[in-house]
Amino acid sequence: MTSKRVRFTFEPGLIREPVIYQLGHKFQVVTNIRMADVDEGVGWVVLELDGEADEIERSIRWAQEMGVRVDSTLGDVVEG
Repeated sequence: MTSKRVRFTFEPGLIREPVIYQLGHKFQVVTNIRMADVDEGVGWVVLELDGEADEIERSIRWAQEMGVRVDSTLGDVVEG
């Protein structure tokens, strides 16, 4: 079992979609929201994913296919 902390950024069309809920049900990962914010133009969440490394990577690819921008984080600081 491993943990990976990422930042998901949602454009306006995806803000109301239950992407994190779906991710937790489609894949064998546990989702823990660490920080989040939403305004008129964008929503973001710092999310800790717990599970098998390959399942976490599959869930991240799926989120990207759904239109979510995914960035790696160190603690609560976003890289790049």
